[in-house]
Amino acid sequence: MLYIDENGYVDAERIVVKIFNTIERGKLRKVNGIIVHQTGGPSAESAFNNYKNKGANGAHFLIAKDGAIYQTASLYKVANHVGNIRSRCFMEMRCSPVELAKIKPFLNQYKQLSRIEQKKTYPERYPANFDSIGIEIVGKPESGEGENAIYEKVNDAQNSSLKWLVNQLSDTFNVSMADVFRHPEVSYKVKTEAGTAKW
Repeated sequence: MLYIDENGYVDAERIVVKIFNTIERGKLRKVNGIIVHQTGGPSAESAFNNYKNKGANGAHFLIAKDGAIYQTASLYKVANHVGNIRSRCFMEMRCSPVELAKIKPFLNQYKQLSRIEQKKTYPERYPANFDSIGIEIVGKPESGEGENAIYEKVNDAQNSSLKWLVNQLSDTFNVSMADVFRHPEVSYKVKTEAGTAKW
Protein backbone atom coordinates (compact mmCIF):
# COMPACT_ATOMS: atom_id res chain seq x y z
CA MET A 1 0.00 0.00 0.00
CA LEU A 2 1.27 3.48 -0.89
CA TYR A 3 1.51 6.45 1.42
CA ILE A 4 -0.07 9.48 -0.28
CA ASP A 5 0.30 12.94 1.27
CA GLU A 6 -2.29 15.74 1.36
CA ASN A 7 -1.21 16.93 -2.11
CA GLY A 8 -1.70 13.51 -3.69
CA TYR A 9 2.03 12.81 -3.92
CA VAL A 10 3.41 9.35 -3.19
CA ASP A 11 6.17 8.84 -0.64
CA ALA A 12 7.88 5.61 -1.75
CA GLU A 13 11.52 4.72 -2.31
CA ARG A 14 10.83 3.40 -5.82
CA ILE A 15 8.95 6.51 -7.02
CA VAL A 16 10.48 9.84 -8.06
CA VAL A 17 7.95 12.65 -7.68
CA LYS A 18 8.22 14.93 -10.74
CA ILE A 19 4.87 16.73 -10.98
CA PHE A 20 3.67 18.63 -14.05
CA ASN A 21 0.69 20.81 -13.12
CA THR A 22 0.11 21.34 -16.86
CA ILE A 23 -1.35 17.81 -17.17
CA GLU A 24 -3.60 18.07 -14.11
CA ARG A 25 -7.27 18.95 -14.44
CA GLY A 26 -10.09 18.87 -11.83
CA LYS A 27 -10.42 16.80 -8.68
CA LEU A 28 -10.18 13.00 -8.96
CA ARG A 29 -12.98 11.91 -6.64
CA LYS A 30 -13.01 8.14 -7.22
CA VAL A 31 -10.63 5.61 -8.77
CA ASN A 32 -12.43 2.79 -10.59
CA GLY A 33 -9.65 1.65 -12.88
CA ILE A 34 -6.04 1.83 -14.00
CA ILE A 35 -5.10 2.39 -17.64
CA VAL A 36 -1.71 1.31 -19.03
CA HIS A 37 -0.25 3.28 -21.96
CA GLN A 38 2.89 3.65 -24.04
CA THR A 39 4.14 7.18 -24.67
CA GLY A 40 4.77 7.10 -28.41
CA GLY A 41 8.17 8.74 -27.80
CA PRO A 42 11.72 7.41 -27.34
CA SER A 43 12.52 8.60 -23.81
CA ALA A 44 11.22 9.86 -20.49
CA GLU A 45 12.66 13.28 -21.34
CA SER A 46 10.63 13.49 -24.56
CA ALA A 47 7.46 12.87 -22.51
CA PHE A 48 8.50 15.41 -19.87
CA ASN A 49 9.16 18.03 -22.54
CA ASN A 50 5.67 17.46 -23.90
CA TYR A 51 4.15 17.64 -20.40
CA LYS A 52 5.61 21.15 -19.96
CA ASN A 53 3.23 22.54 -22.57
CA LYS A 54 0.14 24.29 -21.23
CA GLY A 55 -2.93 22.04 -21.55
CA ALA A 56 -0.82 18.95 -22.34
CA ASN A 57 -2.26 15.48 -21.88
CA GLY A 58 -0.48 12.98 -19.69
CA ALA A 59 -0.85 10.27 -17.07
CA HIS A 60 -0.21 10.06 -13.33
CA PHE A 61 2.92 7.91 -13.67
CA LEU A 62 5.65 7.31 -16.22
CA ILE A 63 7.98 4.30 -16.34
CA ALA A 64 11.30 5.00 -18.08
CA LYS A 65 13.33 2.55 -20.18
CA ASP A 66 15.52 1.69 -17.17
CA GLY A 67 12.44 0.91 -15.05
CA ALA A 68 12.55 4.17 -13.06
CA ILE A 69 9.04 5.21 -11.94
CA TYR A 70 8.08 8.88 -11.99
CA GLN A 71 4.88 10.33 -10.54
CA THR A 72 3.91 13.12 -12.93
CA ALA A 73 0.46 14.15 -11.62
CA SER A 74 -1.24 14.25 -8.24
CA LEU A 75 -3.37 11.20 -7.41
CA TYR A 76 -6.05 13.64 -6.29
CA LYS A 77 -6.25 15.25 -9.75
CA VAL A 78 -7.75 14.15 -13.05
CA ALA A 79 -5.27 13.65 -15.90
CA ASN A 80 -6.41 13.48 -19.51
CA HIS A 81 -4.97 10.12 -20.56
CA VAL A 82 -7.92 8.03 -21.76
CA GLY A 83 -9.66 10.07 -24.46
CA ASN A 84 -13.04 8.99 -25.80
CA ILE A 85 -14.16 5.70 -24.26
CA ARG A 86 -15.59 2.81 -26.22
CA SER A 87 -18.97 1.24 -25.47
CA ARG A 88 -18.24 -1.52 -22.98
CA CYS A 89 -21.42 -3.49 -23.59
CA PHE A 90 -20.75 -3.39 -27.35
CA MET A 91 -17.10 -4.44 -27.02
CA GLU A 92 -18.04 -7.26 -24.65
CA MET A 93 -21.08 -8.23 -26.80
CA ARG A 94 -23.58 -7.93 -23.96
CA CYS A 95 -25.70 -4.87 -24.84
CA SER A 96 -29.39 -5.17 -24.20
CA PRO A 97 -31.55 -4.49 -27.30
CA VAL A 98 -32.47 -1.08 -25.83
CA GLU A 99 -28.79 -0.17 -25.23
CA LEU A 100 -27.78 -1.36 -28.68
CA ALA A 101 -30.48 0.73 -30.34
CA LYS A 102 -29.30 3.78 -28.39
CA ILE A 103 -25.60 3.48 -29.26
CA LYS A 104 -25.74 2.01 -32.79
CA PRO A 105 -26.10 5.39 -34.58
CA PHE A 106 -22.96 6.62 -32.78
CA LEU A 107 -20.55 3.68 -33.24
CA ASN A 108 -18.39 5.76 -35.62
CA GLN A 109 -18.94 9.05 -33.79
CA TYR A 110 -16.48 8.59 -30.95
CA LYS A 111 -17.14 11.82 -29.05
CA GLN A 112 -20.91 11.37 -28.97
CA LEU A 113 -20.61 7.70 -28.03
CA SER A 114 -18.15 8.56 -25.26
CA ARG A 115 -20.60 11.14 -23.85
CA ILE A 116 -23.34 8.50 -23.74
CA GLU A 117 -21.01 6.00 -22.06
CA GLN A 118 -19.75 8.46 -19.45
CA LYS A 119 -23.29 8.88 -18.12
CA LYS A 120 -23.31 5.19 -17.12
CA THR A 121 -22.16 4.04 -13.70
CA TYR A 122 -19.05 1.91 -13.35
CA PRO A 123 -18.61 -0.98 -14.22
CA GLU A 124 -21.30 -0.63 -16.90
CA ARG A 125 -18.77 1.49 -18.77
CA TYR A 126 -14.98 1.59 -19.07
CA PRO A 127 -12.94 3.85 -16.77
CA ALA A 128 -12.69 7.44 -18.06
CA ASN A 129 -10.35 10.34 -17.30
CA PHE A 130 -12.45 11.34 -14.30
CA ASP A 131 -12.24 7.97 -12.50
CA SER A 132 -8.96 6.33 -13.46
CA ILE A 133 -5.22 6.46 -12.88
CA GLY A 134 -2.95 6.42 -15.92
CA ILE A 135 0.48 4.80 -16.23
CA GLU A 136 2.66 5.63 -19.23
CA ILE A 137 5.49 3.31 -20.26
CA VAL A 138 8.17 4.85 -22.45
CA GLY A 139 7.98 3.24 -25.87
CA LYS A 140 7.31 4.20 -29.46
CA PRO A 141 5.98 2.55 -32.60
CA GLU A 142 8.76 0.71 -34.46
CA SER A 143 6.96 0.09 -37.71
CA GLY A 144 3.69 0.67 -39.50
CA GLU A 145 1.47 3.71 -39.35
CA GLY A 146 -1.69 4.94 -37.69
CA GLU A 147 -3.92 2.44 -35.95
CA ASN A 148 -1.86 -0.47 -37.29
CA ALA A 149 1.54 0.72 -36.06
CA ILE A 150 3.57 -1.81 -34.06
CA TYR A 151 4.84 -0.56 -30.71
CA GLU A 152 8.26 -1.57 -29.43
CA LYS A 153 8.33 -4.28 -26.77
CA VAL A 154 8.02 -3.27 -23.12
CA ASN A 155 11.31 -4.39 -21.57
CA ASP A 156 11.84 -6.52 -18.46
CA ALA A 157 12.82 -3.58 -16.21
CA GLN A 158 9.68 -1.71 -17.25
CA ASN A 159 7.43 -4.73 -16.73
CA SER A 160 8.94 -5.36 -13.30
CA SER A 161 8.23 -1.75 -12.28
CA LEU A 162 4.77 -1.87 -13.82
CA LYS A 163 3.87 -5.02 -11.89
CA TRP A 164 5.00 -3.45 -8.62
CA LEU A 165 3.20 -0.16 -9.30
CA VAL A 166 -0.08 -1.76 -10.41
CA ASN A 167 -0.09 -3.97 -7.32
CA GLN A 168 0.57 -1.00 -5.03
CA LEU A 169 -2.13 1.14 -6.67
CA SER A 170 -4.56 -1.78 -6.65
CA ASP A 171 -4.10 -2.23 -2.89
CA THR A 172 -4.19 1.49 -2.15
CA PHE A 173 -7.34 2.27 -4.15
CA ASN A 174 -9.07 -1.11 -3.84
CA VAL A 175 -9.02 -1.64 -7.61
CA SER A 176 -9.20 -5.26 -8.77
CA MET A 177 -6.92 -6.65 -11.48
CA ALA A 178 -10.02 -6.96 -13.67
CA ASP A 179 -10.17 -3.15 -13.62
CA VAL A 180 -6.66 -2.69 -15.08
CA PHE A 181 -6.78 -2.13 -18.86
CA ARG A 182 -4.49 -1.48 -21.80
CA HIS A 183 -5.34 1.84 -23.46
CA PRO A 184 -6.64 0.35 -26.75
CA GLU A 185 -9.13 -1.81 -24.84
CA VAL A 186 -11.03 1.21 -23.57
CA SER A 187 -10.36 3.89 -26.19
CA TYR A 188 -9.58 4.40 -29.87
CA LYS A 189 -5.80 4.03 -29.99
CA VAL A 190 -3.07 2.08 -31.79
CA LYS A 191 -4.00 -1.58 -31.29
CA THR A 192 -0.52 -2.66 -30.12
CA GLU A 193 -0.04 0.09 -27.51
CA ALA A 194 1.02 -1.56 -24.22
CA GLY A 195 0.41 -4.94 -25.88
CA THR A 196 3.52 -6.44 -24.26
CA ALA A 197 2.98 -4.82 -20.85
CA LYS A 198 2.66 -7.36 -18.00
CA TRP A 199 1.34 -6.86 -14.48
